[in-house]
Amino acid sequence: MGDCGTRNGRPQSTACVHVTDPIPFIDAHHHMWDLDRFSPSWLEQKDGDEDALISDYAPIRQPYLIEDLLADFAGSNVVKSVHIQTGYSNLDPVEETAWLQGIADAHGYPHGIIAHTDLSSESVIKDLEQHTQYANMRGIRNFVQGEDLLAPAFLRGLAALNESNLIYDLSTTWEGMDGARRMADQFPDLQIVLGHAGFPAERSDDYFAAWRNAMTVLAEAPNVSAKISGLGLADHNWTTDSIRPWVMGVIEAFGVERSMFATNWPVDKLFSSYQALVDAYRSITADFSQSEQNALLWQNAERYYRLA
Repeated sequence: MGDCGTRNGRPQSTACVHVTDPIPFIDAHHHMWDLDRFSPSWLEQKDGDEDALISDYAPIRQPYLIEDLLADFAGSNVVKSVHIQTGYSNLDPVEETAWLQGIADAHGYPHGIIAHTDLSSESVIKDLEQHTQYANMRGIRNFVQGEDLLAPAFLRGLAALNESNLIYDLSTTWEGMDGARRMADQFPDLQIVLGHAGFPAERSDDYFAAWRNAMTVLAEAPNVSAKISGLGLADHNWTTDSIRPWVMGVIEAFGVERSMFATNWPVDKLFSSYQALVDAYRSITADFSQSEQNALLWQNAERYYRLA
């Protein structure tokens, strides 16, 4: 293998990583925010607020910029990344895409951008046209699940997304996966990526069984893949052993070829360091073959998010 060179201490291409190096990692789900420009309303949630996933976001209620992200990446051999829309309440979502593209042009990261557009909107085609002016744009995330995924207006938006050859980043709990499966069947050519392992919200045996069954049903749709991330949201004091069943549950449902790792950074920074989380993923899959580890840690993310 020839000399591949590096950029900012990282290999320029995942294809050039020397076999003696740690397996590369592509983070398929992270965020950035500049609170002087944009204001994510959910970041203001506090203990007792209705629908708050986390009791207090105060430790991360500050700007999280590219310099912060790259500092957290250090030590984990992160070679590429995908930014997922952050949920700003005070701007046209295309402004976030433009901001992120400027960062990518200057720093190399993020390599993929999953943006926000209301897929039920009558302006969806125009919105997608505006988003796709930016080279790293890859798809859309809406917080829609269950039967709402099958509403006529939403299906029209998905058809426009499919026509634009974009990805749908799916956010649903296990309760909404039946609707998600039926939606996926209607668009067999639409690449769908399930976020945060289906947002498992409890850690009981009964909940795990229901989640696992629903994941298996959803995975029967061949155009759906799954990200293993966000497991700290309901397990704030997680350990490698406590997240292992959920990691393995995703892999067993979707297979190595349709599963990928991600971090939900910096939200999951509330619960651990970046390197601790990535090392936990590496530890859980340490007995997998080299090719399987490559697939889970970087190759699948590169393929599904078209980062090559």
